[in-house]
Amino acid sequence: MAEERVVHVATKTRAYDVHVTPGAIDRTGELVRASTEGERAFVVTDTNVGPLYLERVLASLEGAGYEAASFTFAAGEASKRAGTWAACLEAIAQAGLTRDDVVVALGGGVVGDLAGFAGASYMRGCPVAQVPTSLLAMVDSSVGGKTAVDLEAGKNLAGAFWQPRVVVADPRCLATIPHDLLTDSCGEVIKHGVLADPNLFAELERSPINAGGYPEDALAAVIARNVEIKRDVVDADEQERGVRQTLNLGHTIGHAVEAASGFSLGHGTSVAIGLCAIARAAAAIGACDEEVARRIERVADAHGLPTDTLLDHNRIVELAAHDKKRHGDGVNVILPRAIGKVEVRRVSMDEFARLVDLGCGTAALGHAAAAGPARGNADAPRDTTTTGA
Repeated sequence: MAEERVVHVATKTRAYDVHVTPGAIDRTGELVRASTEGERAFVVTDTNVGPLYLERVLASLEGAGYEAASFTFAAGEASKRAGTWAACLEAIAQAGLTRDDVVVALGGGVVGDLAGFAGASYMRGCPVAQVPTSLLAMVDSSVGGKTAVDLEAGKNLAGAFWQPRVVVADPRCLATIPHDLLTDSCGEVIKHGVLADPNLFAELERSPINAGGYPEDALAAVIARNVEIKRDVVDADEQERGVRQTLNLGHTIGHAVEAASGFSLGHGTSVAIGLCAIARAAAAIGACDEEVARRIERVADAHGLPTDTLLDHNRIVELAAHDKKRHGDGVNVILPRAIGKVEVRRVSMDEFARLVDLGCGTAALGHAAAAGPARGNADAPRDTTTTGA
């Protein structure tokens, strides 16, 4: 019998459990029923994940006594827009949900963000259950209550903080993900190790988690540890006023690379690029030892992730200037000081431009170049932001 791991999250607005257990997806109804009331459950999924898991989750919910319905949208970041969100709300209303009923997000990060925002918006807020089917969603987006859709001006610019009532993360779902999508997700896992856990980072150095034959129980343990790291930060700072900003390690440059690629580069891949770039810049200005940057590059490369970008530096700065993380005439950047220790530093846009110059376009590893006239696994445009299929 698979070991059940439960991580308890206790924010100021809501406490809930994250269940990381092989086979848990078939217990969705039981776990949702234990955390919510109401008579109806509405499952939101996409065209990748729905054919794999929707019927099983609907059956589980109905077995727990729910009247269940669903809404499926086209997979991909392009669907994470106001139009899809509005259509989802209309479908929820037509299903007759009340504010006591539950919206169930079944899928990767795009599904979780959109469904979570729909739940936060419907009748000014109804319960949401997150059932992540991608590694990225399991270790990151399903926990912490950030929900959003994209606008023309940028990613995740319309949204709400809305904590789920329960998270059901089944590592066996990862067996249905293409290898390149699993690889993409590893960027956030590496980031968590750099941010808060030298032991986790050392484990990633010893054995890439996207390598074939990685033990199921060991993978579940890695997922649970990532959830604990994010839990500890979110519990301390639910709405990103202070320490939660550290979770943006690698994101300022990473989001610019992701946007410049037209979202053909996945979020985790882009974070890996940003993480390696800011580590090189931190080493160049003496914020960390050069070996810290080299270790981060090596572990990203070992997971098949790109470690640099050939994107024009002015373009990176331009896109970062429009990112929601900008504050006035500057931006808060997260600098690694050591493996497991980071610093939040407020810099002007001119200072940020210098960090970009120091960190981008300088690496020479096998997977190094991305988002430009580059080589390696980041060349081919593909959607890696919607996962689970």
